[in-house]
Amino acid sequence: MAGKRRRPSTSDTGVTKAKRAKFTLDSVKLPETTREGVLLVTGSGDCGQLGLGPDVLEKSRPAVVQTENEIVDICAGGMHTVCLTKTGKILTFGCNDEGALGRITEGIEDAECTPGEVELPGNVIQISAGDSHTAALLDDGRVFAWGTFRDSHGNMGLTLKGNEKLPYEIIQDVHVIKIASGADHIVFLTNHGEIYTCGCAEQGQLGRTTERGSSRNARSGMGKGQIAKLLQPSLINLKPSLRLHFDNIWASTYGTFAKVAGKNDLYVFGLNNYNQIGLKSLGPQYLPKLSKEFSKYKWNMIASAEHHTVALDEDGKTYAIGRKDYGRLGLGKDGDHVTELTEIPVLQNKKVVHVACGSSTSFAVTDKGELYGWGMGTNGQLGTGDEDDCFEPTLIKSKQLVDRPVFKVSSGGQHALILATNSNNNKGDA
Repeated sequence: MAGKRRRPSTSDTGVTKAKRAKFTLDSVKLPETTREGVLLVTGSGDCGQLGLGPDVLEKSRPAVVQTENEIVDICAGGMHTVCLTKTGKILTFGCNDEGALGRITEGIEDAECTPGEVELPGNVIQISAGDSHTAALLDDGRVFAWGTFRDSHGNMGLTLKGNEKLPYEIIQDVHVIKIASGADHIVFLTNHGEIYTCGCAEQGQLGRTTERGSSRNARSGMGKGQIAKLLQPSLINLKPSLRLHFDNIWASTYGTFAKVAGKNDLYVFGLNNYNQIGLKSLGPQYLPKLSKEFSKYKWNMIASAEHHTVALDEDGKTYAIGRKDYGRLGLGKDGDHVTELTEIPVLQNKKVVHVACGSSTSFAVTDKGELYGWGMGTNGQLGTGDEDDCFEPTLIKSKQLVDRPVFKVSSGGQHALILATNSNNNKGDA
């Protein structure tokens, strides 16, 4: 009987098979941090999230937050505020019940309603925030987080120990180059184009569990074992045959957007009950799926909230999709919910450079430093001076914005943050 054929070894052929080189990202688009400005706030401040002291519970027009630090980036959480300084430090203020401020405030007078520094072991290059958590990306690729995640059963904790009141290194053994936060999940992009997620999975926002395994009470792993799986950062679930790598990420309140490296293709997962993540089928999407709708464009920025998304393309054009209520799409009073990305008419002749979404609000900043807001105005979070809803982008006018071109905006649960060029000496109040 003939012997079994043997595969030639490298000694037989003299040739060593080359290993496939690991994909590496040369660069990633992070929020710009070279321009410093003055911080202005508007909306509800009942938890100190305006940073204006214990006596200011609401502002209907932008008001200046007095700080000695030069602010280069801002992020509004559910009821807290996070600022990044020019020197790579983080300032926080607002609700600290779950540890979202990352610093001890108990027993310290006015500590929650005035800016305070978070102690971290390095320089921060990016910040993100959810309903009750905050995350910070350091320049060496480490990520620290604090606060907690929540699901329909209540507090999940940030780790199995529970809430983390101080910065905790949440992901290890990978080099992270960008982060994004939803209400109760964090997304991590590594230097090898991989995506990790952790937190609540109930709406599919982690992109790595089936519907059956998305709850902490899933039959596949009861109690702490299942929570541990959700809280531990792990790779999203992709078909290996696709061989996908990514070079950008964004998060919505209950969803995630991931851009394929070198292409316009955008994979999405999470809540899609109003087509807000660009899929035709309504409801949660538990595993990454190509959104043909979002893949039509080259995106500069995607801002997404609970039920709507505002996206900015590379030409400065602004599109909206999702739920129309309260005017959050900026497309006027008439019409129904929007199932396809639709350019916002009022902004068609403007070059937009920045967009943001709150729960039921939207904002856009133009290249001329103009700030437009639309959507729900109930708590003064639009900064128009009243509490009326705006169904189209409305120019935000305030004496505090005179001679202060706006370049960034961030919207939380019931408050908004504005970063403007400080050419008016940071004096006065709204």
